[in-house]
Amino acid sequence: MIINILAGGPVELLPDLTDYAADNTIWVGVDRGVFHLLKRNIKPEIAFGDFDSVSTEELLFIEGQVAEMKRYNPEKNETDMELALNWALEQKPSMIRLFGATGGRLDHLLANVHLLLVPLKGKNSTNVYLIDRNNIVFLKEPGSYTIEKIKTKKYISFVPLTLDVSGITLKGFKFPLENQHISLGSTLCISNELISDYGTFSFSEGILIVIRSHD
Repeated sequence: MIINILAGGPVELLPDLTDYAADNTIWVGVDRGVFHLLKRNIKPEIAFGDFDSVSTEELLFIEGQVAEMKRYNPEKNETDMELALNWALEQKPSMIRLFGATGGRLDHLLANVHLLLVPLKGKNSTNVYLIDRNNIVFLKEPGSYTIEKIKTKKYISFVPLTLDVSGITLKGFKFPLENQHISLGSTLCISNELISDYGTFSFSEGILIVIRSHD
């Protein structure tokens, strides 16, 4: 089972959602993202939000279409996306994909990137990806990983999320590295590329943000 969560970020940054609509997929709407799903003829199984970003008419439309809605007071400790992600993790899917979580307000973007830490802090092995038209973002803890070339996302960047990332090694990349130490704020591992269909990256300490992107 895969869970796709659509928030209310700018629609022009969304990829083609039909590319992510396999039979084993559950859709979840967050605030205005529920409206965006319904306008694309995708009915979410559940909706989360305070719905302060939809009009009264749009909210009535949503209520008439979605069977299960989790409504919250705008003054709360969690963001709507966090509430939806926590629910999704409880369902124990093989993967969670977050859409509509970039663009617009910078504080929302940073908060959504940091939400990728939630499964790591909970020792949950579910892979969570933040996806928009130009980017795929995910986090990795220390280990060794194989990464496959995606023709539509030629650039691969590794950004420290922790103060230090130790022992980073890149093989099969245009700019390889061997047992390199990088610190928070380093741009050493920005805009690399695979030189074959597969490469590997590994590191021994810290947390990395992995960003696959194109211009």
